[in-house]
Amino acid sequence: MELLGNPILIPVLGIVCGTAMIVAIVAMNLSHKARERELQVRQEMQIRQYEHERRMKEMELEIAKAQAQSSQKPAA
Repeated sequence: MELLGNPILIPVLGIVCGTAMIVAIVAMNLSHKARERELQVRQEMQIRQYEHERRMKEMELEIAKAQAQSSQKPAA
């Protein structure tokens, strides 16, 4: 009783292997799309972080200027 000698086994294995290949290709495609999206989100977050840091530095400079101007005004 050989398994490969069974005439129904070969078409069943072909269907199973074909389905497994399709599932693997779809999984790889979804994984690739998810990775691209993750990289895009990371890039957007990095841009937002740099913009935030720039705004914070600008605000610190404005505060320093305001403090310098208020300390230079003579007390009446």
